[in-house]
Amino acid sequence: MKRALAWAGLLAAMIAGLSAPVAAQTNPAVKPAATTKAKKPAPKVEAPQFKMVLEPRAMELLKAMSERLASAKTLSFTAAAGFEFPSKLGPPLVYTTRYDVALQRPDKFRVLMPGDGPASEFYYDGKSMIAYAPVENLAAVADAPPTIDAMLKRAYDTASIFFPFTDLVLADPYSALAEGKLAFYIGPSGVVGGVKTEMVAWANDDVFLQIWIGVDDKLPRRVRAVFSADPLMLRHDLELSNWQLNGPIAADAFASAKVATAGRMPFATPTVKLPPGMKPLTMKQPAPAKPAAKSK
Repeated sequence: MKRALAWAGLLAAMIAGLSAPVAAQTNPAVKPAATTKAKKPAPKVEAPQFKMVLEPRAMELLKAMSERLASAKTLSFTAAAGFEFPSKLGPPLVYTTRYDVALQRPDKFRVLMPGDGPASEFYYDGKSMIAYAPVENLAAVADAPPTIDAMLKRAYDTASIFFPFTDLVLADPYSALAEGKLAFYIGPSGVVGGVKTEMVAWANDDVFLQIWIGVDDKLPRRVRAVFSADPLMLRHDLELSNWQLNGPIAADAFASAKVATAGRMPFATPTVKLPPGMKPLTMKQPAPAKPAAKSK
């Protein structure tokens, strides 16, 4: 109530301030107040330009994380991803997907995906890649190249299959990070994943990342991303846990017997119908160069 009265008082003062000059113009009995000499505007102070640098401390942490992941012959972990999606009211909704990941270098990979949407599974055994929908009992099968890196690229190129942790499971995770435009050390944190971590920011032309890296084990514990091509600046969060490096993985973990009796669907990009008025995101393209002015 007090806030409403305060706003009403402010509004009345604004109306009175606006109506006084009008009254002076329309009523001869009202004399305009004496005008004061206009002051010169204060000189505009430009903010210092932000310098894009790759801080050595940040890059050292990213390199240590990458080497720790790349050196493991087998990896298993859990990734919980939260994706914001615009709602009709304005504030975004969040959808969550869990990824139970196992891999054996150089040619074995599996991801089990329960989530807020339909569950799915993905298998790669060095020769073929399989996307399986257990509820519908449908499988898409395609030939695959002989390494995890090449397989992930083909899965994306042919069927738009992408995992938010892809860069972390590549043979050389640091190669992409080394090509960043910005990296800086933020500070320590003790509230992510129940371990002590150090926070690093990293960015290129496409994405801005904040990464939490374990102080002792150098493993990534959380990654937060915002994409430059997204006009809504929606956030993508990835929590990483249950890390097991160089542990035993069953030989039959990279295939599923259920696939043999499943129906078949094409290994291709699904057709997604966007909500009315919504356009697919595209990466920023450089502005075309303006033609040079003709000399007279």
